[in-house]
Parts: sequence; C-alpha cells; structure tokens
Amino acid sequence: MIDIGLSKMALIGVVALIVIGPEKLPRVARTVGALLGKAQRYVADVKSEVNRSMELDELKKMKDTVENAARDVEQSIQTSASEFEKDVAQASGMASAELQEPFTVVPAYRHPGKNWRLKKGAMPQWYKARSGVRTKALSGAARVARYRPQKFH
Repeated sequence: MIDIGLSKMALIGVVALIVIGPEKLPRVARTVGALLGKAQRYVADVKSEVNRSMELDELKKMKDTVENAARDVEQSIQTSASEFEKDVAQASGMASAELQEPFTVVPAYRHPGKNWRLKKGAMPQWYKARSGVRTKALSGAARVARYRPQKFH
C-alpha cells in the first residue's frame, strides 16, 4: 500500500499534535483509523470481486470445452450407430425392416382392487363398540343431542 517508515510516522504524529492540539488528537486518530479500516475493507471487497469474476470466466471457458467435447462424443456415437445399422441392414436384408417396426404387447389395465377411503384398523369393531371407542366424528350439535339428559315421564 503506502510505504511509510517509523520515522515518517513519528514526524506526522508530531505535526498532527501541533496542528490539531492534544485535546482533539484521540478523536481525530480514531476517525482516521476508522476511515483506513473502511478503505482496507473496500480494497479487500474489490479484490474478492475481481477474483470471483476471473474464476467465473475460467468456469465458463471450462464449461464450453466440456460442452464441445460432449457434442463431439455424441456425434461420434451417432455416426458409429448409423454405420452399425447400415452394416446390420446390409447383412440381414429383410430383418432390418422387422427391427424398425417391432410390435409391442401392451398389457390390459386391471384395477388393483384397493379402496383408499376404507380405513382398516387392527382393533376389531366389536371391541371398539364394547369399550366405547369413537369410530365416527360427531358434530357439536350431535354431541349435545347425544349427551343431553333424558326426561323421564
């Protein structure tokens, strides 16, 4: 950054002490230190941003080379596959027509027979009825009507 030796720093400090005065010197030194810290942080941010952009450029170049290599491999595979198909067609004659139009057997749809709405519990219904386990949700009005005391005539 700036090449300042110890003697130059002492000279600057003496001049600042004479110009500013001993009362305001700590506050000015604090302000100068804060500004130097901000400047250093800014320089570090700029350096990191430059490094990041350089890495991004390198990654883009690498991506392009990989994509080009992938395209080349794909084209070579396609050409070798087409050559292989031509060789097979020449060797078998009519068999190539059968290979191009194979018939496929599609199995017929069969319903699985499941009913996802039906709840299956491990506890038997007779046990639930005997022990008083609720199997259905009751609305508020139904609950009031169920537990309302009966009038005896």
